[in-house]
Amino acid sequence: MIKKKDIRALTKEQLRDFFVENGDKAFRGNQVYEWLWSKSLHTFEDMTNISKQTREMLENNFVINHIKVDSMQKSEDGTIKNGIKLHDGLIVESVLIPTKKRTTACVSSQVGCSLDCKFCATARLKRMRNLNPDEIYDQVVVIDKQSRLYHNHPLTNIVFMGMGEPLMNYKNVLKSIEMITSPEGLGMSSKRITVSTSGVPKMIKMMADEDVKFNLAVSLHSAIDEVRTSIMPFNSTFPLADLKESLEYWYEKTKRAITYEYIVWNGINDKKEDIKALVDFCKAVPCKVNLIEYNPIDDGEFQQASSAAINNYISNLEMNDITINVRRSRGKDIDAACGQLANKS
Repeated sequence: MIKKKDIRALTKEQLRDFFVENGDKAFRGNQVYEWLWSKSLHTFEDMTNISKQTREMLENNFVINHIKVDSMQKSEDGTIKNGIKLHDGLIVESVLIPTKKRTTACVSSQVGCSLDCKFCATARLKRMRNLNPDEIYDQVVVIDKQSRLYHNHPLTNIVFMGMGEPLMNYKNVLKSIEMITSPEGLGMSSKRITVSTSGVPKMIKMMADEDVKFNLAVSLHSAIDEVRTSIMPFNSTFPLADLKESLEYWYEKTKRAITYEYIVWNGINDKKEDIKALVDFCKAVPCKVNLIEYNPIDDGEFQQASSAAINNYISNLEMNDITINVRRSRGKDIDAACGQLANKS
């Protein structure tokens, strides 16, 4: 029995070649490519401008490994969490985050995660596999439809902040962004896409060399090596000096500021020396800091810092002319907030 290929793994040129090899016209490949990507079709049967015989030939040779929304939860604040079933039965989660002016898709890049951040529910899951470009793309398609249905406008922004470390699935993440921004895909602007990493210096430099146009966010949480390693153990492999060097390289190449994602925890990184270290780290390249409200994952070790500690961070950063946003978490009632994905699923 012939093993069918995933048709979306083929480039447009490969599709055109397939049709020529099978005695058809090359432009047929363009038609199928449009159905697969810009129209996000999931069955060959519905490709109405193609003959029945050609559709049967596609059916005999290929599969379309599309995702399915296995579960959907809506928060009181309008946030939607999707349990996404992949073609092999594995589940990832993606989130639609609405505000007054925009809707953001928070998408996953791995089943589980390659890293070991102690405060994150997803990190407790073993990394099962990387997502393919089309599986990432499909999450965006689903959330765009939900944005139109529930919020009356198309999706405006995408963040790679769901399950997984995007830079540990480098090739597929970049391919998915290429398709999301392509006029032959979803045609979204790169400026509206942010890839968030825990900090893999070699890959940050590689992105800078590839002259990517999207934004970079770094999940920092401490600018002191010992503290950062205690909460993000992989920091011992990718220490802050290496991370800082890669970010300087990024800025030199792209001229785009970096966003630091930063959670303050009680008794962990809430002291004066923690604040001073962050201020010093921020001076390396133009940046802004998102102070994020912590969302517990049923664990006593990590607790939200006091308001006084948060205010100390804010006043010190502002005093040093560092842009700061305080991010209130959304979707907490459905475990859709930062760090909670996979908490109860």
